[in-house]
Amino acid sequence: MVRDDVVLVGLDGSAASLHALDWAAAEAAVRGWGLHLVCAYSLPSFTAASLDGGYAALDDTAIQQGAKAVLAEASARVSASGVPVTATVQTGDAAGVLVDMSHRVRLAVVGTRGRGGFADRLLGTVSSALPAHAYCPTVVVPLREGGRALADDAALPAVKPVRRIVVGVDGSPQAERALSYAITEAAAWGAEVHAVAGVPASSLSGVLAWLPDTVDHDQVLRDVAEGLNVVVDRALLEHPEVVVRRHALDGGGAELLTEFSVATDLIVVGSRGRGGFAGLLLGSTSQAVLHHSDCPVMVVTNRCQKDEPTA
Repeated sequence: MVRDDVVLVGLDGSAASLHALDWAAAEAAVRGWGLHLVCAYSLPSFTAASLDGGYAALDDTAIQQGAKAVLAEASARVSASGVPVTATVQTGDAAGVLVDMSHRVRLAVVGTRGRGGFADRLLGTVSSALPAHAYCPTVVVPLREGGRALADDAALPAVKPVRRIVVGVDGSPQAERALSYAITEAAAWGAEVHAVAGVPASSLSGVLAWLPDTVDHDQVLRDVAEGLNVVVDRALLEHPEVVVRRHALDGGGAELLTEFSVATDLIVVGSRGRGGFAGLLLGSTSQAVLHHSDCPVMVVTNRCQKDEPTA
């Protein structure tokens, strides 16, 4: 499959989507890619008795004009970046439209309020469904600053250059793929990568009944660190110039990555992204990080494996 060197951005006119647009424009400028802006909408329909049970669609003229206005504002917002910009209005479910378009682009970017807490256990439909089903990596950009969510009418924070990337590594093929993408991002931005392997060593004996109480937790961490070095060294073959710090730490992966997000510019996680009903929600780690991260999160699924990125 041939992909266009384009960052796909889903927009709905909200402050969160405009903040995601700013991040996407910075990414496109660094990578030498273009931007494709999409505003998608679907129309409700109702049964019309006069049509003997047929369906009468609502006139979408006003909605379409509103969508065009959203794209016009967004295009003007990034015009000074020098990045080539195209834009389209699409009809249909927004998540489905973006998933379909993800076949042909390098990266998809969407925004979310990302407030965390019980009320926001589930992200918005698009920022939840797109990372699970996209055929390219997806970046979800939270509208947060200083550890707190911003109101829709607040001034948007400036986009920080990507100087520090944290990637979760657990020995799975998905995590190795995420590491590869993290290193490629770092090469483009001139960033440093921190590869984090989380091992809840202090609680292993309580979780695994068959594990003896005398297990050497320090030895477990040393073994994990050794495996992490092997994985990182292999991933660095294509970009030996990138600095990758390795961290084998006592703790759960999601918890550690969320803590790192406070002082990080980008988190990268892998997920199986199985698709279908079972894949509507990502794995527990990627879900938790998406819900609570203070910085943008890139999700890389199995569906991205046929098209490795190029720097």
